[in-house]
Amino acid sequence: MYQNLSITQPIIKVKDLSVMRGEYLAVDNVSFELLPGTHTAIIGPNGAGKSTLIKSILGLVEAQSGEITLFDGNGKRSKRLKQEIGYIPQKFPFERTFPLIVSELVGLGLNSQHWWCDRQRKREIIHQALEQVHLTKQANQKIGTLSGGELKRVLLAYCLVVPRRLLILDEALAGVDATGEMEFAALLNNLKQEQNWTILEVSHDLDLVSRYCDSVMCLNRRLLYQGSPQTTLTPENLLHVYGALISPTCHHHEPSKLPESF
Repeated sequence: MYQNLSITQPIIKVKDLSVMRGEYLAVDNVSFELLPGTHTAIIGPNGAGKSTLIKSILGLVEAQSGEITLFDGNGKRSKRLKQEIGYIPQKFPFERTFPLIVSELVGLGLNSQHWWCDRQRKREIIHQALEQVHLTKQANQKIGTLSGGELKRVLLAYCLVVPRRLLILDEALAGVDATGEMEFAALLNNLKQEQNWTILEVSHDLDLVSRYCDSVMCLNRRLLYQGSPQTTLTPENLLHVYGALISPTCHHHEPSKLPESF
């Protein structure tokens, strides 16, 4: 875990960022900063550039103009810096018959920093990560047999086996039922506080955004609004962002509490 981070030094600084996808301007002159320990959601309609913005921050998509600075560096994504970023995508394609078990997938998150660890120590690190996401009973289960919510928690455990400063989720709960979404969101919130993570996520669930996020970015190619959920998610702003015929998801969850058996 990273301690004593300056609350005035942004984890991410994006300035005047524009990104083309083919001939389409997907992200148009976007600027923002994220402070350490905060949880920010990006919302907006389909095609608004949310995933493109995320992938540009990760270095997976090249920007046409603008600057992205991660942590206190100059924007260059060294191997060490990449190890400090956890990423959970919307889709995790794999062959469901592939005989990979949960603990093996989580163990793939261990990197060259653990070259000195013996087999027993590595098993302990993996077990601790699975314990944090409440999946120790599934350690020897094949990943193809997991539910959507369980698989996303396995990917969260993958992010836990090494220290991270930044966690990025690109609609990570797509395809997960409402109960699984609620459980994952509550778990993620607890881990954020324990690990002192900064979280940036793309989300369509405004109930969970209002409950757990510190700030919201309303994106439709341009950054239209940014602020706390209370001041940003107004009916007028949402109408402007989504339009009259499109509305975001609201599940009206009951107050979040992890069941004792979870």
